Amino acid sequence: MPARLIINADDLGLAPEVNAAIEQAHRDGILTAASLMVGEPGFAGGLAMARRNPGLAVGLHLTLTDGTPTLPPERVPALVQANGRFRDDMAGLGLTLALSAAARAQLRAEIAAQCDAFAATGLPCDHLNAHKHFHLHPLIAATAFAEAARRGISCVRIPWEPPALVPGAGRALWPLTRWLRRLAARYGLRAPDRVVGLRWSGRFTAERLAGVLPRLPCGTTEIYLHPATAGGFPGAAPGYAYAGELAALLDARVRAAAAPYRRGGYAAMLAA
Repeated sequence: MPARLIINADDLGLAPEVNAAIEQAHRDGILTAASLMVGEPGFAGGLAMARRNPGLAVGLHLTLTDGTPTLPPERVPALVQANGRFRDDMAGLGLTLALSAAARAQLRAEIAAQCDAFAATGLPCDHLNAHKHFHLHPLIAATAFAEAARRGISCVRIPWEPPALVPGAGRALWPLTRWLRRLAARYGLRAPDRVVGLRWSGRFTAERLAGVLPRLPCGTTEIYLHPATAGGFPGAAPGYAYAGELAALLDARVRAAAAPYRRGGYAAMLAA
């Protein structure tokens, strides 16, 4: 299979700064897809932007930490803090899910509610992935993949980053991501062959992007970034160079390096 490329932006709907950057990166740069958070303050603006740009493939950025639940917090008490936001102790929440049937039932309900919220937009759901890759947790993955398959969402992210493309990329996740790939196949879901963006998350410069693009192997590669017009907005990750990632997507060297590839959203690039 010739090399295919998905250039995705996470966190659509987080804030106006993110929504504006994603629109600019799609119209003037190389961005082909975005993942929408349905419970965050910028959701309405992100949805309006997506409707203005039908060529942008939009999927669900399932949010179960560092965000706001779609269900009322009293419906998902095991998943939230006292302030009503999701718990930010991912390891602790993972243990709770393993030990508590009630927590797992709340997880299923919240994932279904986020899928309902996306479906209500009327947009076709190009893909599903999870904020902070929380679907690396086996119980979250099993629940999310089953719900995706039930809803006809055909594509998911498997966050495996090959060290051959990104020096220093971790190998520890390889056994887990192999299991995730088998799980996805069991539900009839497709995933890119590899992902680039984990090691450079929030620090993806034009130089790094222009350097990795010419070296992509055959198959489908997803490169994901977090562009915004500026940092400092509510929900911004400390230390992320948001404007730098937007600049990388607009850079002339990057546009030239991406030009030889067939590009699009998950569904288009993973079609048989």
